[in-house]
Amino acid sequence: MVFIPIAIKKHKIMSTKKKRDYASEYKNYHSRPEQKLNRAARNKSRNELKKKGKVKKGDGMDVHHVDGNPRNGKTSNLRIVPKKKNRSFSRV
Repeated sequence: MVFIPIAIKKHKIMSTKKKRDYASEYKNYHSRPEQKLNRAARNKSRNELKKKGKVKKGDGMDVHHVDGNPRNGKTSNLRIVPKKKNRSFSRV
C-alpha cells in the first residue's frame, strides 16, 4: 500500500491517507448485482427529479433517500440536500 502525506510541517508528516484501490473496490463491491441494482435505482430517482426541474447537473445537490433504501423511489421518500450534508455520516 502507498501512503500519501496530507500535511507536512517541519519535515514531519502530520497525517497520512491510504491511496484507494479503485479496481479492487469495483471488483469486490460495485460489480455485485445487488449494488448495480441500487446504483440504477439511485440514478433513476435523480433522473426523475431532473425531469421535474428540482435538480440539475452540477448543482451540488444529492437526492437523499429518507429510509436509506435506494430502491424506494417514492416521491415521499426523496429529499434534495447538499452533497456535504448527505455524504457526511460514516458508512462503516
